[in-house]
Amino acid sequence: MNSNLRFSIVTPSFNQGAYLEEALLSVSNQKPTPFEHLVMDGGSQDSSLDILQRHSPGREGHLRWRSASDRGQSHALNEGFLRATGDIVGWLNSDDRYRPGCFEAVSRAFREYPEADIIYGDYTWIDERGRLLRIRREIEFSYFVLLYHRVLYIPTTATFFRRRIFQEGNLLDENLGFAMDYEFFVRLAIRGYHFQHIPVLLSDFRFHVASKTCSMPEKQLQEQNYVMELYSPLLRNRRSSWARGVVFTILRPGAAAVRYFEKMIRGYYFDQLRRPTVA
Repeated sequence: MNSNLRFSIVTPSFNQGAYLEEALLSVSNQKPTPFEHLVMDGGSQDSSLDILQRHSPGREGHLRWRSASDRGQSHALNEGFLRATGDIVGWLNSDDRYRPGCFEAVSRAFREYPEADIIYGDYTWIDERGRLLRIRREIEFSYFVLLYHRVLYIPTTATFFRRRIFQEGNLLDENLGFAMDYEFFVRLAIRGYHFQHIPVLLSDFRFHVASKTCSMPEKQLQEQNYVMELYSPLLRNRRSSWARGVVFTILRPGAAAVRYFEKMIRGYYFDQLRRPTVA
């Protein structure tokens, strides 16, 4: 594989001026890795446009953006994915950020695993002020855990795709507003795309009161249950109470146990307070 992989980072944004500049800087600081940053703004009314204009002084810069009403986050992301021109595509929400050395680590991983279509790594949780809350080390890819675990263990903010995935017609389901990442990953796995985990801290996921994760967890779980029922062999086309009981009594706790056990034997729970670095 070419050692000079070019990255396209797609960022959906709407009234995230409080955090947007940090996201922009976390991408621009990845130099000298070649990249473009596509910000799909939904018509923000806060300071977002001023920030975007300040970071895009000329036509030859890496930042490309548009601000217009859209049909939601999934629609904005799909528009960005289709505009991407890089070899590797990343999905960075406007309130999150990449860690230093992220692109170099991902480029190295795609060279090391030429069969991989999707690379995902580890990440941290941060608060509104950017302070570290927790280090999140993850497991190797497991379709069983992906489908049945209540927690989506593949973090979009630390996930990178070969652009051909989108060129081959794989896009987010725009009818979903909360579990579109979960549905997308399940669908890619079913279609045979290869996921590869790398044990490297790549990004920071931010918790704040206005985020979907914090403000609407019930709707997120409702959509996730819908997607699981759509793809589960036990539940698809037979929504019996017996099948649902098996899933929610046995398979969902079983998937959680598999993930927790792997994290335990790898010593991840002892790593929670260790200072994070990218290696």
